[in-house]
Amino acid sequence: MSRQLFINLPVADLPRSIAFFTALGFALNPEFTSDAGAGFVISDTISLMLSTHVGFRNFTPKDICDTSKAVEVLLSLSCESREEVDSLVAKALAAGGTTYDEPEDFGFMYTHSFIDPDGHGWGVLHITDTPAT
Repeated sequence: MSRQLFINLPVADLPRSIAFFTALGFALNPEFTSDAGAGFVISDTISLMLSTHVGFRNFTPKDICDTSKAVEVLLSLSCESREEVDSLVAKALAAGGTTYDEPEDFGFMYTHSFIDPDGHGWGVLHITDTPAT
């Protein structure tokens, strides 16, 4: 049995976040979508679950991080090519995301990143070769 990963993130404006992740090409899962949250399929084993701040508080007693002041999480997502890395970052920027760095080529790995409208950091990468040990 392969494991699945469900990434749960709080969002301030659910319709804005739905539009953002739809623009990235992630598939909205209507079965996990309501006024309190939205589910997206990233791959066969990765799902993204967005919750309004009120809805997110049902899952944790802790405060929701103010991402303008602190890093809550850094997520890394692999891509099939350098072009896909660049395309995903370009889509994120066009949909209202930002970035804080430039692409980096380490020879065996190409990386870039974006920040979604709620301040969650996303690294995107393509691994081309296994580094020498």
